Amino acid sequence: MKRVDLHTHSLASDGSLSPAQVVAEAKAEGLSAVALTDHDTMAGISEAVEAAKNSGIECIPGIELSAVYGEKEVHIVGLFLDEKNPVLAEKLEAFRKIREARNLKMIEKMQLAGVDITMEKLREAEGDGVMTRANLARYLLHIGYISSIKEAFDKYLSPGLPFFVPKTGVTPEDAVRAIRDSGGVAVLAHPLLYKFSPAELERCVERLKDYGLQAVETFYSTYSAADERAMKRLALKYGLAFSGGSDFHGSVKPHIHIGSGMGKLVIPYEVLEGLKRLRG
Repeated sequence: MKRVDLHTHSLASDGSLSPAQVVAEAKAEGLSAVALTDHDTMAGISEAVEAAKNSGIECIPGIELSAVYGEKEVHIVGLFLDEKNPVLAEKLEAFRKIREARNLKMIEKMQLAGVDITMEKLREAEGDGVMTRANLARYLLHIGYISSIKEAFDKYLSPGLPFFVPKTGVTPEDAVRAIRDSGGVAVLAHPLLYKFSPAELERCVERLKDYGLQAVETFYSTYSAADERAMKRLALKYGLAFSGGSDFHGSVKPHIHIGSGMGKLVIPYEVLEGLKRLRG
């Protein structure tokens, strides 16, 4: 069976591998296609596409946009995007400024708690990619403030904890429209991770479909077989396509492997074929 992975991350955001290395990992896993979907940036796409040339693996240019839905953060994956599209570039710059302002507020909270951190020191340690809470967690581990990435999220960087700052400004509707207006396919990422009630999740999906949502991640690393069936039923109920991916981050999430997730993830190539038919 030809297999794909349509949700992966590189050093351009909070993954541990370069875009080219992500493609190499996908090829080594025996995948037929991989989508690079870094957080709020397409800076790694050119490298990934170039690495995929003549390699026998298809590279799908993508992105994962973070947005606020009520009191929760919701992610929208965009596939088949052109990183040079001026409409998309303008939107991403606006989203980047919102993320940067949030990061500075979290850094300020850390400083008030006595953490030796500035944006300059964070970038020196983490590079020039989009900074996420995962980067902040890695920095805290690097300087010895915590003993594990899990501790960073359990004690400091999750909602309600000392260093957390809620995301503001970008709505899921904004994210869906940015992707659709740029000719891409908009996918609701890992819907079960948001801990909505079934009714809340249906309301979210129905609302986003009105704004142009086209697919749901019905395959994901942490899903059980029952979860996968439930997400497929949800997608079918609202006339949405199936999508899916591992959410691979390299060593940042060492238990998640490209293409196979936690060992049982299988996304057939037919899923990608269905999404291709939705391209604008």
